[in-house]
Amino acid sequence: MLLVRIYCDLGLVERFDPRPYTRDWFLHRNEERYLDFLLGRAKEVRDPDLGGVIVFKIGRCFAHAGIISRLEPLSIIHAFANAGRVIEDIVPASAELSSRPKKFASFWG
Repeated sequence: MLLVRIYCDLGLVERFDPRPYTRDWFLHRNEERYLDFLLGRAKEVRDPDLGGVIVFKIGRCFAHAGIISRLEPLSIIHAFANAGRVIEDIVPASAELSSRPKKFASFWG
């Protein structure tokens, strides 16, 4: 919901409510539900940019995302369940995120 609220409140994305969903609605599947939600509103890009989105593969699907807050070192703002709050993480230093496959998306250009 963090990304939905921020990008909708900024007016970059038309308001929508993806609920109801369980905490693991995007896991243990073969279809890319989370990625499809994102790419239905943004475009996949090759390189990260400030304010863009990074999406990580969790299990079989891309299922966790954050907003890119810094490029060097790559840092993101995300709602991280293990932390129990919204945090800013340096991706290369995060054992949870650094080794996971990732994609980037942008709402601009």
